[in-house]
Amino acid sequence: MPSHQLLLKVGSPIMMLRNLRPPKLCNGTRLTVKNLHPNIIEATILSGTSAGEDVFIPRIPLIPSDLPFEFKRLQFPVRLAFAMTINKAQGQSLNVAGIHLEPSCFSHGQLYVACSRVGNPKNLYIYAPNNTTNNVVYQNALK
Repeated sequence: MPSHQLLLKVGSPIMMLRNLRPPKLCNGTRLTVKNLHPNIIEATILSGTSAGEDVFIPRIPLIPSDLPFEFKRLQFPVRLAFAMTINKAQGQSLNVAGIHLEPSCFSHGQLYVACSRVGNPKNLYIYAPNNTTNNVVYQNALK
């Protein structure tokens, strides 16, 4: 569930949290807020085959599944996307990326996924304390 309070401004980068109209508006699609209305966000798609296209994102009913009781609330299926997890970055293409490795990678291939999001290595910035990190590799996967 997204936060109950969403503070957005025009120009903010956001990410879809639900599939609304695949393949255009899917979970993980990055957008920029173009205009805000009470029940609709007008945004421009930043990535994928529909990059540059303007879309409208409505408020939709969301029902949390991690509570012992059921309730429904109308909210936008988006989250601010100034930063994203390595898992959410998978499949994204970025011009510039910064990777924060203070908490080191915890699963096989995560460091590769994080580093491979940027085409030019000069646009990749990595923060690792003491200039080291653990790269988790399952030896069985390499055989």
